[in-house]
Amino acid sequence: MTGADFDQRLAAILAADAAGYSRLMSLDERATVVALDSARAAFRRHIESHRGRVIDTAGDSVLARFDTAAGAVSAALAVQHELATLGEDMPDDRCLRFRVGLHLGDVIVKSDGTIYGDGVNIAARLQVLADPGQVIVSDAIHGAVRGKVSASFTDLGEQRVKNIAYPVRAYAVTPHDACATEANSIDAAVGQAENAHAATETPSIAVLPFTNLSSDAEQEFFADGLTEEIISMLAAWRAFPVIARNSTFIYKNKAVDARQVARELGVRYIVEGSVRRGGQKIRVAAQLIDAANGHHLLASHYDRDVADLFSIQEEIAVSIAATVEPELERLEILKSSTKRTGNIAAWECCVRGNSLLNAYTPVENAKARGMFEKAITLDASYSDAHAGLAFTYLRELLLEVADTREESVARGLDAARRAVALDGSSSLAHLALGTAYIWANKHDLSIEETRIAIQLNPSNFHACLALGNRLDLAGHSGEGLAMMERALKLNPRDPRTHVYYCYLARALVNAKRYEEALQWAHSAVRVKPDFPQSHFLLALCMSHLGRCDEARIAAADCDQINPGFVQKRRHWNAYRDQQANTHLLAGLRKCGILPKTSTEK
Repeated sequence: MTGADFDQRLAAILAADAAGYSRLMSLDERATVVALDSARAAFRRHIESHRGRVIDTAGDSVLARFDTAAGAVSAALAVQHELATLGEDMPDDRCLRFRVGLHLGDVIVKSDGTIYGDGVNIAARLQVLADPGQVIVSDAIHGAVRGKVSASFTDLGEQRVKNIAYPVRAYAVTPHDACATEANSIDAAVGQAENAHAATETPSIAVLPFTNLSSDAEQEFFADGLTEEIISMLAAWRAFPVIARNSTFIYKNKAVDARQVARELGVRYIVEGSVRRGGQKIRVAAQLIDAANGHHLLASHYDRDVADLFSIQEEIAVSIAATVEPELERLEILKSSTKRTGNIAAWECCVRGNSLLNAYTPVENAKARGMFEKAITLDASYSDAHAGLAFTYLRELLLEVADTREESVARGLDAARRAVALDGSSSLAHLALGTAYIWANKHDLSIEETRIAIQLNPSNFHACLALGNRLDLAGHSGEGLAMMERALKLNPRDPRTHVYYCYLARALVNAKRYEEALQWAHSAVRVKPDFPQSHFLLALCMSHLGRCDEARIAAADCDQINPGFVQKRRHWNAYRDQQANTHLLAGLRKCGILPKTSTEK
C-alpha cells in the first residue's frame, strides 16, 4: 500500500454490535432480520444526519466515521433512543438492542473508504464494555464534547482492553431529556435533516423562496431570481453551509413554520422575504430567523428602482452574513461574488433560462437556450449567460436529443470556456466547463474544473455531486462516494433526490458494497416509482447479491416503464476503466437478464 492509497486523519469512530443476536435468530429468524434492517436504517439515518459516514454494516455490526466528536455522540444517543422506542411494546427477551463504543483518534483511511488503526480498535473494545442499549465513550471523546452535547458522563475508570497496550479511560453516557426530544425531532421520512441543536456546530442557512406580492403572476420568476441570487451570494462566503435551491423551493407557495423547516433541512437560520414589483419600482422585504427560538435577528425593507436590484441583493446578503458571522468583513463576500451583469433585462433572461433548464425536458431546454442567447445579445460579457448556454448543449446529450454528440460537445465547450474567460471567479462557469469536459471524455480536466468550482463555492451542491460522480467514474471510488454523500447534506429535500440515489447506488456497486447500494436503490424507487433508472439500479444490486428472481422482477418493472431500457444498457460504459464496466453489469449477465459477452459464452 503506497501513500497515494491511503490518508491518515483524526476522526471520531462509532462501533456498534447487536446484543444476543444469535439467540434472537434461533428464536425467530424472520422477526430478527426485520428488526436488524430497521436498526441499520436508524443507524444510517442518524449517522448521516450528524455528518457521519457508514463504513461497514457486516453481520449485526455497524462501523462509522465522523468529522466531529459531538456529531458521533449525538448520533449514537439518537439511535439508541429510536431503537428503545421501537422496542417499547416487545418483551425484553425479544428486543434487538445494540452496544455502542466511541473513540476519537488517528485512523488510516484507504482510497475505497475503509478505515484501520487503533482509533477503530479502541472503539470496538469500548463497545464490548457497554450494556445493551448503552453508549460508552473514551476519555478523548469525553474531553472533546464536554459542554457540547446534552448528556451526562459517568467515569468508569481506566479499562484494560484486548490488544491495546495501554489502559483506556471509559465513560458511560446518559442522555438528558433534551436528547430524547432531539431524537424525536428528526424527520425519519427524510433521513437527512439535522435538528437545531446539532446545527449550531456549523450555522447552516436556508433561504426560502421569496413571495411574489405583485398583482402580475408573470413576476414569479423575478421573485425566484432574487431568491437564487441571495443563495448564490451567501454561498460565496465560506464560513457557513447554504442549503441548495432545489431543497428550499419545495416550500414555494406553502404556509410553513420556520422552526419545522429548519428541522427538516437541518439548519440553524432561515431567510424569508417578499417582493413587490410595479413598473420600474420594486419593494423587497427580508427577514433572518434564528430557528432555535423563532426570533427575528434581522428585518430589512427596501423601496428602490428596479435598476437597483443588484445592490439590494448585495445588501441583503451582506447583512445576513454579518449577523451570522459578526467578524465578517464586507469586502470578503464581495470579493468572492461573481461578476454580475449591470443589465437588468439580461439578468431577467438568464433567470428565465435557468428556470426552464430545471424542467429537464427537450422543449424547455430549447426555450432556455433562446433565453440565454438573448441575454448574451443584451450583454455579451455576462458570464452566467454563457455558462447557461453551455448547459443547454450538454443537456441535449443527457436528454438524448442532440443531432450529433460531437457538435453538442464542441458548442458546450466553447460556451463554457467563454464563461470562464469572462469570469474566472465564477463557480457556475467552472462547473459548466467541468461538465463539458466529462462529456468530451476528458476525466482529469473535468475533475480539475469541478474542484475549482467547489473551491469558489463550497455550498455549490451541483458541483459537489458532480465531483463525486466524476471521481467515481474516473476510478477514485472512495473520494467520490464521500463527496456525493456530502452533496446530499447540502440538498436534503430536492425533488430529484431519486437521481442522486441512483448515482450513489451505482458507485457503491462499483465499490462492491452491494448491501449499501441496495438500500440506496430501494430509496430511489420509493421516492419516484416511475423512474426507470431506479428499477434498473435495483435489478443491478439484486443481481450482484445473487438474488436473481428479485432482480428479474425489478428489470421487468424497469422495462414496463420504459420498454427496452434494460437491453439498451447492455453496452453501458459508464467508467473510464473497462474492467469496472464489466464488473458493473456482471451480475445481470449471471442472472440471464443481459446476454453474456463473447468471452463469457
